[in-house]
Amino acid sequence: MSAGGNDGTKDGSADRAGFAASSEERHRERMQRKKELIDRKIAQATIERGVLVVNTGNGKGKSSSGFGMLARSLGHGFKCAVVQFIKGSFSTGEEAFFRRFEELDYHVMGEGFTWETQDKERDIRAAQSAWAIAAKMMADPGYDFVLLDELNIALAHRYVALDDVLAAVAARPERQHVVITGRGAPDALIEAADTVTEMRVIKHAFKAGIKAQKGIEL
Repeated sequence: MSAGGNDGTKDGSADRAGFAASSEERHRERMQRKKELIDRKIAQATIERGVLVVNTGNGKGKSSSGFGMLARSLGHGFKCAVVQFIKGSFSTGEEAFFRRFEELDYHVMGEGFTWETQDKERDIRAAQSAWAIAAKMMADPGYDFVLLDELNIALAHRYVALDDVLAAVAARPERQHVVITGRGAPDALIEAADTVTEMRVIKHAFKAGIKAQKGIEL
């Protein structure tokens, strides 16, 4: 091979090495700028109090997210409570798992979905009984974290008064975290919340004829 060929190969390798080094340097500069921005935002977030989280929308994952936060709270040794407003006609994996924890009060107050019970007055009584327990917990400073699963459904059907929920949320102990799940969250609750996530359906196995699975839906 000629000397010129060798020189060309060396020059090409040097160019690629230089480009890689330059690309890596640009990446470090971008990440450094991003870190500085995030560090500033973290430094500015000085308020420490309980937050109200609302998970809503038609997509899957609203309750799952709430139970994930419950797991975190239990991991920190928090005193926690769960009130499930609609679910109750069948056992779920989360109930079987979380009932093991002494730091958790777990109440399944629903009697199934409204299309299963087909009894409005019965549904109203169940929802109002659930709300009575939930309101008592939200007034108790001994609870650090309260999950109100599917409360939005009860609100949408007017089984529980929205004004009562808003008043209880506003009056709860300063450091108490509350998570409310369920599709159709009312605008006033969304406005009162600190964090709101809307789950959107892109695909769901059920629409393809796949039954609800343990560990996924149950």
